[in-house]
Amino acid sequence: MVDTTRRTFLLSGVGLAGSCLVPRALWAAGIGSGTDGKPMLPTLGGESPVAPREQWLLDFDWRFAFGNGCDPSKDFGYGSGQDDFSKTGDFKIATSDFDDKGWRALDLPHDWAVELSPVHDDRDDDNSLTSHGYKPLGRRYPATSVGWYRRTFEIPASDRGRRIWIEFDGAMRDVVLFVNGCFIGQHDDGYTPFRFDLTDFLNYGGKNVVALRVDASFGDGWFYEGAGIYRHVWLTKMDPVHLGRWESVVRPAIEGNAAKLDLATLVENEGEHAVQASLEWRITDASGHVVAQATTPAQAIAPGASADCRATARIDAPSLWSPDEPHLYTALVKVVVDGTTRDAEQFPFGVRTAAFDPDRGFFLNGKPLKIQGTCNHQDHAGVGAALPDRLQAFRVGVLQGMGCNAVRTSHNMPTPEWVAACDRMGMLMMCETRHMSSSPGGMQQLDVMVKRYRNSPSIILWSIGNEEWKLQKGALEQQGERIGATMVARCHELDPTRVVSAAVNGDNEQGVSDSLDVIGFNYNLKYPDAFHKEHPHRAVYGSETSSAIATRGEYVTDPKKNTVNSYDGVVEWGETPEQWWSFYGTRDWLAGGFAWTGFDYRGEPTPYGWPSVNSQFGIVDLCGFPKDYYYYYKAWWKDAPSLHVFPHWNWQGKEGQEIAVWAYSNLDEVELLLNGKSLGIQKVPRLGHVQWKVTYAPGVIEARGRKDGQVVLVERRETTGPARKLRLAADRSQIGADGQDVAMITVDVLDEHDRPVPTANNKIAFRISGAGKLIGVGNGDPNCLESDKAPKRSLFNGLAQVIVQSTDSAGTIRIEAVEDAAGGQPLASASLTITTKKTAPRLVVA
Repeated sequence: MVDTTRRTFLLSGVGLAGSCLVPRALWAAGIGSGTDGKPMLPTLGGESPVAPREQWLLDFDWRFAFGNGCDPSKDFGYGSGQDDFSKTGDFKIATSDFDDKGWRALDLPHDWAVELSPVHDDRDDDNSLTSHGYKPLGRRYPATSVGWYRRTFEIPASDRGRRIWIEFDGAMRDVVLFVNGCFIGQHDDGYTPFRFDLTDFLNYGGKNVVALRVDASFGDGWFYEGAGIYRHVWLTKMDPVHLGRWESVVRPAIEGNAAKLDLATLVENEGEHAVQASLEWRITDASGHVVAQATTPAQAIAPGASADCRATARIDAPSLWSPDEPHLYTALVKVVVDGTTRDAEQFPFGVRTAAFDPDRGFFLNGKPLKIQGTCNHQDHAGVGAALPDRLQAFRVGVLQGMGCNAVRTSHNMPTPEWVAACDRMGMLMMCETRHMSSSPGGMQQLDVMVKRYRNSPSIILWSIGNEEWKLQKGALEQQGERIGATMVARCHELDPTRVVSAAVNGDNEQGVSDSLDVIGFNYNLKYPDAFHKEHPHRAVYGSETSSAIATRGEYVTDPKKNTVNSYDGVVEWGETPEQWWSFYGTRDWLAGGFAWTGFDYRGEPTPYGWPSVNSQFGIVDLCGFPKDYYYYYKAWWKDAPSLHVFPHWNWQGKEGQEIAVWAYSNLDEVELLLNGKSLGIQKVPRLGHVQWKVTYAPGVIEARGRKDGQVVLVERRETTGPARKLRLAADRSQIGADGQDVAMITVDVLDEHDRPVPTANNKIAFRISGAGKLIGVGNGDPNCLESDKAPKRSLFNGLAQVIVQSTDSAGTIRIEAVEDAAGGQPLASASLTITTKKTAPRLVVA
């Protein structure tokens, strides 16, 4: 059965404002969006809206249970003998006879690793446990490294004759799939999407059971990766004559005041008879107006064969895609046989040019643009790797707030919704594959990434890997040259419109670097100048830079507390924000670079070990709360006047001692005052900061930023009183009642004069009622071992975050916060109401 009323469309792909997303493929209802942001139905060549292809969301109403990586008796019998796969139909766990009533009910995406308590043993020297945030995953933790998922669904008898696929956007990591008692297939990569053809195994007109065993004992990276089905799942139904998966491509080329579109796709015939198939293309702008059309003559396609189909079209006076104006067009392509539409799909694309010049840097649409980028892993506070779609846009918005205009997907193929948010919001992307290898597996990962995302205008670079030292310079240097050349050539074959690079920690004089179109340097400011002099015809950028470290709200480095000061913390191989940007931001021939990292991330706890469970590299913490470095970038990456003074001014017990006071600003000069008395005016150095040594006295420090002699901005830090009451604030007051949209709630505390208390660490409990639920909490503390899922969290230096998700019922969500502590004067509680609004119907498997 299917339910088209109780939930709203989740159209995975490039989205619009709010929570309404433009589709990645043609749905049976609700395609694209109109100018009001609501889904719209496509009109195919004057016909009534039709849907030869259906893509049903399969995220809801799953069952989950832990298996076991060592003991078959605790793994539902899996692996109990050598004959597990000897007979088709023998897997009871994937039949209706299996009783899963004791299993946990949940919705996808799901990351079970974030739910696990971290573990630590002082005798343990296992670096993999440390690098994954001390989560108990791996062969030594069999009881928490394997998970099973089950789902029952019905397929109508009318679907007989169609091709039906189950598609996974990603699962971590080794997946074995069973349907109706039958073994279907396996997948052993945690980042690429995969699918299985279920056509022959389904029960048409009746109940079907799917079961997956997901084994996270082995990972792909040295950072937190999560565990489970952490991306969307779909059930796709299509005609035997259909478009090839990710074969439809629009390649724009600017010609004067127009854009020529090279249109290409692949038509596959999995039917029993030959067909004469033609294509119809229609291009619409953001308002839904048709701006170009094309058709191809019918051609014969034999059973079991496929045909490449190409056409051209033209858009007059195109709206170009850019970070400031991320204009998107929509391509709709139909397969027509004997006047009947047999398949169709719809996808967004942009018109823009991108070029790397060895003398002048990066150009977008013919204009110079410095890449002001950050590297980012994919996890977030509270939810781990299983991010709701809206959270992707939230994260892009946080980065854009400081002037970031580019992201690098470190170090793997990103989730579709991250790319979609970048396309929609105007964020450039360096898209990176996980494994640098020309092996069949490595090339398959590369193929999938390039094919899946080559229509995305945000992507300006393909990256074939990161810091493969042995392939770069060492024992496998010659192999590295060959591997790199093979991967680069494949990228060019699949996408001749983009250049290819890699993140190289070295001098780039050999190995993989020989075949790269654009040279990326990780750290090592000693290399780029010499390389540019020696190779003046090769374009250069910073593929990974900085690695500054800081603990939000901390101003003293204290190894006993595992904290790093917010002034100038940096690892030995890295550079402070001022050091790296003063280098890359002042050389015209350098295209810019990507700082490590935008967000803090779980795992790789640096510079400390236990009890630190995440890195401190982020310019913002794991919740997205800015550290002070954020305002350095905001001053020099944005044009608007900017001023930020720090630290806070709550230094009880340090009266009479000197406190370092810094200010980040892009104004001409800054004056600092303490309790109304001027401590002097300082000229702001280009790409630098100003600072004072101030003898602490309670009261107010005030920074006054001047331009052309006039005060433009004023920033104050006041000594507050004790915390007296809680405060809640949401990023949005209204979200979609679709069962997946989220509101991000910031929690802080105020003193009796309504001033935020920046040092507060109170324990807070939450209650969610109405049309929503709590799905995660966090506070940005790299040393916090509290649960990400419990309805409580300590503030860390004055802040915490609650992630609330809607149900499928329109109404209101009430969030209440109270102090979770005994004794003393309790904080006054706080409450907040979020409205949830019904959105357009969508196809959801019930």
